[in-house]
Amino acid sequence: MKTLLFTALALVAFAGNSVLCRLALKDGAIDAASFTWIRLLSGIVVLLLLFSQSKTSTAAPSKGSWKAAFMLFLYAITFSFAYTLLDTGTGALILFASVQITMILAEFMSGKRPLWAEWVGVTMAFMGFVYLVLPSVSTPSLSGFLLMCLSGVAWGYYTLAGKGSRFPLSDTAFNFTRTLPLLALLFAFTFHDIQANADGIILAVISGGLTSALGYAIWYVALGGLSGIQASVLQLLVPVIAALGGVLFAGEVLSMRLMVASAIILSGIMVVILGKYFSLRAR
Repeated sequence: MKTLLFTALALVAFAGNSVLCRLALKDGAIDAASFTWIRLLSGIVVLLLLFSQSKTSTAAPSKGSWKAAFMLFLYAITFSFAYTLLDTGTGALILFASVQITMILAEFMSGKRPLWAEWVGVTMAFMGFVYLVLPSVSTPSLSGFLLMCLSGVAWGYYTLAGKGSRFPLSDTAFNFTRTLPLLALLFAFTFHDIQANADGIILAVISGGLTSALGYAIWYVALGGLSGIQASVLQLLVPVIAALGGVLFAGEVLSMRLMVASAIILSGIMVVILGKYFSLRAR
């Protein structure tokens, strides 16, 4: 139940983050570089405040890693710039395909072999995801494609880095904090080109302090109860949740495509989870 609850909260946070990024970057409220450093800096402030009030702050918890911090920064910066070059559907397709491939290859490289049911479930879920975003997919620019691929690989690595986390809040807080040198370099090279209005700054702060900082810490908690395959396929629900949020809060139409895609993705996820469950029972 703990894994289920934290997974659901993390996916909702990811969906919210996707909406905030789209609003800020697609509408030109803020430039990609400024959005990135404001987003991560806001996350650092919120996470350090939470960590200072936590019980583990007086112990000797783990403090993340420089590799995870670099992947976090790489994901954030490439995602922001790619979003300015790609439409929403194309960007989502490239991003989540890259995440899936990265995490499945990592399973192979670690000596784990997905079960046949997991292969079937992942394929089903991804087909449902492609069906959902297909109407808005267009031929991407090469630079946008490469940036979003890199973003997906970085996020896949950052997710895998959290699977063994014993102190999710501590690891997330220190991973964010370790990006400070990179944020300083980013600001030094781009402050002459800052283009941001009040709405863009507010969206970046909310994205960093709420949906990113808290969402990523919660995700690290959830990863303790998920396999790599389960973690990768569950993230395909993010665009579905974002679309349902648009229906509930923005008056968007609940289309047949969204309902069909949601059913296919959920069915694929159930095949992955139940396949793992029955395999373990059989053993």
